[in-house]
Amino acid sequence: MLEVGGETLVLTHDTMAEGTHFRPDADARDVAWKLVASNLSDLAAKGADPVGALLSYPIGGEDSEFVGGLWAALDAMDVRLLGGDTFAASGPRTLGITAIGRATHTPVPSRAGAQIGDRVYVTGTLGRAMLGFEGDEAHLEALNRPSPRLDEGRALAPLVTAMMDVSDGLLLDAFRLAGASEVTLSIDSTAVPVASVERRDDALRWGDDYELLFTLPADAKCPVPAARIGVVEQRGFAPIMLDGHPLVNEQGLGYQHL
Repeated sequence: MLEVGGETLVLTHDTMAEGTHFRPDADARDVAWKLVASNLSDLAAKGADPVGALLSYPIGGEDSEFVGGLWAALDAMDVRLLGGDTFAASGPRTLGITAIGRATHTPVPSRAGAQIGDRVYVTGTLGRAMLGFEGDEAHLEALNRPSPRLDEGRALAPLVTAMMDVSDGLLLDAFRLAGASEVTLSIDSTAVPVASVERRDDALRWGDDYELLFTLPADAKCPVPAARIGVVEQRGFAPIMLDGHPLVNEQGLGYQHL
């Protein structure tokens, strides 16, 4: 975050690498859309209004398709391309965007403010991107063209005690929020909306959902459609209690970048 002229700017940068974040044969238009959306999801978690984006892009692939997808995403999400850098390259592609947003409320929501007694919520239905990745056509759009929860983030910003987006898996991101807030999150897995009940455990860990995980005071009315999935408790020996069972290690809880 950056204070400029009496306003608070929120800056984020996400990178997508071929072979890690998208398949080599992925539609370049979908790749462009997801690159924009994943960055704006970080702004949504701060309750920010997008101002613009800077693009880092290697020329030498399906450039026209990527550019078409990029403009479609920017138009749909009402974001301006402010500049960036292009360069000639061959081989697997690495793409990056720096997104800039204007905070709509201060203090800006963070992961670190959850309080004992708060309720834990999540937006949307988890596991749709997972099913899309596995070839379920009904969920391909959730995988390829996610919609960042910008409206929800702005509505929640004045009320939440903590908030972050769910990109690496609900359990892993909840683990991180609990750690930052120095609390324990007690989560009821059956309260989490999932795309496949039979794959509930996988849906809690797979990621790529770009939903919002947040905490609200017990007496606060949630202003957006969301499921209440748990409660914030005093920090015990485990950051997460899942259905009464402690999760003490983040390994296996979601997508690890390293």
